[in-house]
Amino acid sequence: MAVSVDPTRLRLTNANGTEGLLLGVLCRDCGVYVFGPAVFCQDCTSRNVEPVDLSPRGTLYSFTIVRVPPRGWPGPVPYILGQVELPEGPQVLAEVVNCAESDLKIGMDVELVIHVVNPELGEAARSVYKWRLAG
Repeated sequence: MAVSVDPTRLRLTNANGTEGLLLGVLCRDCGVYVFGPAVFCQDCTSRNVEPVDLSPRGTLYSFTIVRVPPRGWPGPVPYILGQVELPEGPQVLAEVVNCAESDLKIGMDVELVIHVVNPELGEAARSVYKWRLAG
């Protein structure tokens, strides 16, 4: 059984950790959505926020190719890091998978995909959120 790499940003919805939802908050006063946890609105500073599920689809806002990964990076290098704008407004940064660099275009539709990262010896498997081309 896999666990979410960050349960404040990704809630797993099946036992094997391959499906899930992005989490955020909605400001009840100004209507701004925030990805991840927040105790106050990042726009109006109101504390009148409620937890919400965010859309599993978005638009590629920006991307870069990472050739020197952070220490402990478990995947192949180089990899694509995409900044995706959700319909609700927040932007989410994560790896873009199953897509050649030459196929990427700003404004293209992408969708959430959950990958289970193989655990280190003695650790639980971790589920991480990534993006892939929609469709």
